[in-house]
Amino acid sequence: MKLLSLLLFVLLVGACRRNAPAEQDAAPLFREDWAADALWDDGQAEVATYAARREVYGKVREYEYTFITVKEEFNTEHGVKTDDYTRSDLYPVLKINKFARLETDNYPYHYLTSLFYKRNEPGLLHKMTHSSQEWCGNTFKLFQQEGRGYQYLWSSYWDGQGDGREKLTGTPLFEDGLSHSLRALPFAEGLQFARPVLESQISNKATPPATYQAHFTVSSSREEPLDSWQVQVQLARDKTSHYWFAKAYPHILLRMQSWDGQELQLQQQERRAYW
Repeated sequence: MKLLSLLLFVLLVGACRRNAPAEQDAAPLFREDWAADALWDDGQAEVATYAARREVYGKVREYEYTFITVKEEFNTEHGVKTDDYTRSDLYPVLKINKFARLETDNYPYHYLTSLFYKRNEPGLLHKMTHSSQEWCGNTFKLFQQEGRGYQYLWSSYWDGQGDGREKLTGTPLFEDGLSHSLRALPFAEGLQFARPVLESQISNKATPPATYQAHFTVSSSREEPLDSWQVQVQLARDKTSHYWFAKAYPHILLRMQSWDGQELQLQQQERRAYW
């Protein structure tokens, strides 16, 4: 009787496992060779201009958002783009600069966000800085990878925030970097995976960052823009964003609709020296 009960238990567990949806860890999904293409060695930058919408002070503001993606050589000593290419501590990164000037009724907002990913690690943020400037003050944030976590530093003009630092454990995806990291997916109809995502830091505040246990679903787009991959990102039950990427390499972001009402629509792209 005990043997029969044990066999029934094993069969039930096996059936549950077979019927459970397959969820893959995102880490091995990202193609480590995505940025190995010679495209990124041409000395030019990918400059993408988006028509953007974002709510500020209770109104939807329309503005232009520019994403600049370029390969750089960092040195280990300072963790920035090197001026000396004969150094022995160099390593390649892809830098993504996101710049926006957003007009409000009283004064403009300026956002500049810089994200850095090692060339062979498109799914692991290496470094991120964000700054916000407007007439009330300026705010700065830094996330620097340290082992299996991040050193987080901030300086905010808001009361209750001020200056500080904190060690964050874990290596989540960053919501602000999804426009880059998701380009390195091995796109396929029905691909699904789960991964923690640290919420967007593009704001003029430095509140404690929240992390969501997000679920990702990939499908071939059945709406505009056509000939694209759509990635649905469910951060929480009431927070779902959608990203559309070109099917052709290098899978540039074509469109984005965020859970909080932000929108991006690609208007122009080119490769050129922007400096």
